[in-house]
Formats: sequence, structure tokens, C-alpha cells
Amino acid sequence: MIAYLDNSATTQCSEAAAEKMMQVLRVDFGNPSSLHTKGMEAENYIRDARKIIARTLKAKEKEIIFTSGGTEANNLAIVGTAFARKRLGKHIIVSPVEHASVANPMKFLSENGFEVEFLPVDSNGRVLIDSLWDMIRPDTILVSMMHVNNEIGAVMPIKEAAKIIKEKNPKCYFHVDAIQSYGKYEILPDRWGIDLLSVSGHKIHGPKGSGFLFCHEGVLLQPEILGGGQESGMRSGTENVPAIAGLGVAAQEMYDHLKENREYLFSLKEHFVSAISQVEGIHVNGLTGEDSAPHIVSVSFQGVRAEVLLHALEDKGIYVSSGSACSSNRPAVSRTLTAIHVEKEYLDETLRFSFSVHTTVEEIDYAIDTIKSILPILRKYTRH
Repeated sequence: MIAYLDNSATTQCSEAAAEKMMQVLRVDFGNPSSLHTKGMEAENYIRDARKIIARTLKAKEKEIIFTSGGTEANNLAIVGTAFARKRLGKHIIVSPVEHASVANPMKFLSENGFEVEFLPVDSNGRVLIDSLWDMIRPDTILVSMMHVNNEIGAVMPIKEAAKIIKEKNPKCYFHVDAIQSYGKYEILPDRWGIDLLSVSGHKIHGPKGSGFLFCHEGVLLQPEILGGGQESGMRSGTENVPAIAGLGVAAQEMYDHLKENREYLFSLKEHFVSAISQVEGIHVNGLTGEDSAPHIVSVSFQGVRAEVLLHALEDKGIYVSSGSACSSNRPAVSRTLTAIHVEKEYLDETLRFSFSVHTTVEEIDYAIDTIKSILPILRKYTRH
């Protein structure tokens, strides 16, 4: 049996999205910048996807900038804001539990004259929102905060944060990394006060190499990719039409079934947490109820290194992650687990299990039974 429980790393592309991509790749393959009919056909795919995505956010179509994925969207939002607004100030606020595609641009900015300050979080990984008011200054140009943490599923108080930011400093931009929340939550950036919002296609059953940045009308960014002026000059380069078309289909599918998908994911999570909690010597990190993300569970296994358990599960056809997939191929201490003060021995003993609408109860039960059978064996060979 195969149990794919690493859906926060990537999801299986939906059949409808893949079929749409194949149509674009093989039949309607024109360059959207071309003036002839083939070019117009390609441009129509981009226009349709932009319309679908704007509708899911109740935003304007011109507020959607297509990118190669969430990392590029985060970089454009953060670095683009910093260099476009550096004359207004160089103070930036960010949480300490962000994905590497936010944390590393922040590191780059701090090395280039910007002041990056970290907003504290509680033991469940949620930002301490009361601290935000005191941290915002007249020279604060950006606050960046993920909506759902990719490692433990903590859900940030985005609406409350936006309200504080706009009351304290209306000129400050608010960027939200929604890569783990888009398609699982209703998100209304214009209504909530979000200026910039990043999304990745392959987290919602769309293709890899697809994503977008919501950029509120009037927000000023410095483009990072210069060339032919595509995407209103904000992201030059011939658009990846097949990926954009597939992304549009995936977004439509996710939001057509948003409520039932969330309910199903929460039922899977509840079943998993209940079963895994009966395993001796484990600790579930963060919240697990409906105040957490419906698809992510972080579990620490006392006495077994995460990499050892990961590969032992892999041998049984069970696929999980030892943290953020974008960083899991390089040994590193988790920023999130460190920030929430997980016990030191657990930092290297934690796996992430993440579900999708295609995950079944049978897969979860198989994973739990396998863990119960192999943990005692692995613990016998633990180094002391």
C-alpha cells in the first residue's frame, strides 16, 4: 500500500488541470505576446485564469501577477517593496517562523542596510499580536506574516494584524504568505487590508512552476525581472501559459468545493491525531483543533531521529517530511520548532504529516499501524 502524507510539500496535479495544460502545450501553443490568432488564443488562457483567481479572492483581475511559484511571489513582494520604498524607511517586521522563501530575502535585506525585526510567537507558533502595535514605527515600510505555518499548521491572526497595521501606520504595506492557506480558506485581501499575498500552484493540485502575487491596486513594487514588460511590467518574460492555465483550473476546483474539502481534511486530521496520540513517546506540536490548519500535523518521536524514521516509513510506502520540503535536503535546525521552544532533543526527531482531499482514512490507518510496529525496533538502536 502507498500512503502519500506529504501534501504540504506538493500535491498531485488534478486531472482537469493536467488536461488543460496538455491542450495548451500541444494545440493552443502560441506566444501570448504574438499579435496573430495563436497568440490571442494563448492570451485568452491567461485572461481566463486571472479572472478565476481574482474571483476566488474577490479582487480585481489587474491585481493578479503570475509568477513561477510561491518563492518568486514572496521575493517580489518583500524585496520589491523594500527597494521601491526605501526612501520612506528601512524598518521591516516579520515573524520568526516564516518559510525560507521569506526568511532568506529578509536576511538579504538586513545585509543591505534594512532593519529587520522579529515579532514574537507563543508556544503554538502564533504571533503575539499585541506586540505588533508597539513594534510598528513611522519608518516601518513592510510587515510580512504567513497565514498558515508550513511546519506545524499554526494559523496567524491575519485580519487582526491588518487592522493594527493600518491604524498605526496606514502607509505600511502588509504582505501575507498564503502558500499553505490558499484553497483551504476564504481569503479576502482587499476587505481585510492585505496589500500583497503570495500563492503557489503545486500546493493546490496545480502544476509546479506556477503561482501568483496578489498586489493591491496602487501598491508600488520594484520589479526583479526586467525584459518585455509582461504582467504589467511587474514580471517580464514569456508567460508559462500551460502552467497558468492549469493553475486557474486548480483554483476553480478548490474554491468550488472549499467547505466540504475543509470538513473532510479536519476529519482526517482529527482521526490521525487521535490515533497517533496513543503511540508511546510522541508529542504533537502546536494546536490540532479547528483553530489550526486542517491539513498539517507535526509530531515529535522521542528517541528516533527524524531522518531515520522518514526513510523507514519510505521503505513501507509511506511518504512524509522532516519539515519544510524546500529545506529538507539540507541539514538545518527548524526555525519554527526553535521559535516555539520545542525541547532540544525533539528538534531532530520531528516529522510533518500533511493531507489532501485525495488522502484516505485507510492511508492514515496504514501509516499509524506501521509507526506502531517500527518505532520500538528503531528505538532499540538509538544512539545514547
